[in-house]
Amino acid sequence: MKRLIKPAGLNKPFRDWWGTFVGVRSRILVWYFLLTTGITFVSVYATYQIFCDSTQRELGGQLQRDVVAFQQIVEQQQQSGTQTLNTEALRDTLNTFLAQQVPNSNRHLLVVFNGQILYPPQLERAYFVQQNQAAIQRWINLATSSAYQLDGYSIRVMQPLELNGPRQGMIIAIHDVTMRYQMAELTLRIVIKVTLSGLILFMTIAWFTAGRLLAPLRQLKETAQMITETDLSERMPIRGNDEIAELTDTFNQMLDRLQAAFTSQQDFIKDVSHELRTPITIIQGHLEFLEDDPNERAATVALVRDELKRMNRFVNDLLLLMRTERPNFLRFSVVDLEPFTQELFTKAKGLAQRDWQLEAVGSGEMMCDRQRLTQVIMNLAQNATQYTQTGDAIALGSAISNDIVRFWVRDMGEGIALEDQERIFNRFARGTNNERRSEGSGLGLSIVQALVKAHHGHLELFSRLGEGATFTIFLPRQRTEALDPSQPYPFQKER
Repeated sequence: MKRLIKPAGLNKPFRDWWGTFVGVRSRILVWYFLLTTGITFVSVYATYQIFCDSTQRELGGQLQRDVVAFQQIVEQQQQSGTQTLNTEALRDTLNTFLAQQVPNSNRHLLVVFNGQILYPPQLERAYFVQQNQAAIQRWINLATSSAYQLDGYSIRVMQPLELNGPRQGMIIAIHDVTMRYQMAELTLRIVIKVTLSGLILFMTIAWFTAGRLLAPLRQLKETAQMITETDLSERMPIRGNDEIAELTDTFNQMLDRLQAAFTSQQDFIKDVSHELRTPITIIQGHLEFLEDDPNERAATVALVRDELKRMNRFVNDLLLLMRTERPNFLRFSVVDLEPFTQELFTKAKGLAQRDWQLEAVGSGEMMCDRQRLTQVIMNLAQNATQYTQTGDAIALGSAISNDIVRFWVRDMGEGIALEDQERIFNRFARGTNNERRSEGSGLGLSIVQALVKAHHGHLELFSRLGEGATFTIFLPRQRTEALDPSQPYPFQKER
């Protein structure tokens, strides 16, 4: 379908008029107008045709009965021999028959005998006969009979008159329906005029009603036009609870997500720039003052290598965070929890000289990415060593309850302030209550949280200043939908 383009080079009022004329509201109303008009006129025409057909059947049936009754009377007279068949006798029989019928100025019966038309006295001066002499003469000359036929506004029934032999004449019954059809056509024209007037009134009301209904869409367009790459704060007010209100709410939610993504992107760029600026400055400063002394050269090279190694680790961490958002990032396999926990504890003990404790070991199997989950636990254990002293206790453990697997790392270090407990999971964030003790990039806990979410799990932190911190990981035992962190887990204890 080709896109409708507004004419270029026109002033704004004309462009606005053109947009209104070809807009959704106009197209909907035009199609509804055409559809309603078509259905209305088809219905009116069908009603008129049904009226015509029923009129023809009703009046034609009455005429047919008159013709048959008159034919039977003539045959009875001939068979009884009471009357000789001639013109005058047929005229008298016709007058007698009509005198016995209910008078009707629009219904006529005439007989053609030996080429002569026999009119009843009242019909010879009738307006219908005077005006339709040519039509009556044409009917007489027809070689075959006809029934229930409409000629102009006259219904006629014709039947041959056969007495003691071949055809000797014709009986013609006529019903003048001019007045009835004229009234029907007049009614039809009135109905059409009233219908057109009603449609015009309806379309006028519908135009303004549709404008009110589509106002949120116009506001949606205006809001979208006001949104720029530096300002995503515009939102649409939600009115009612219909489909347009749902669309408005969906649009606002989309803007919220875009604003959050845009803000996150800006913060990310700022943080990356800040984190890379320090090692680049260090490398650049030492290279600028590099001297010929072999010892100083070796020291400078070692320092540059260390900074490059830190930058390389920083870039690898960023790539890992990016890959965690891919749907097929993890490689799931069946893991026996008991030996896996023992393996994690053995690896953790090699990180630093601490009082390592294995508090609990879960029994059973689970589905997870073994390497990535090991990375999560080791990151938490490494984080615990950075904020504890030699000989401080660090505990690890695992458990299974209600198809939920739980891992935890608990330390007895200095703890984390309440205002920092959510912020430390952000990229490049560190606690405000301690000095920097790690040479890392500040992405460790962000990576932990991203890997846990990739497993459709949830990470929980409980800490008080001076009492240490406990990081607890909740994971589904099987591959399933993400856990809802707002719902309490069956084995969680009140703190």
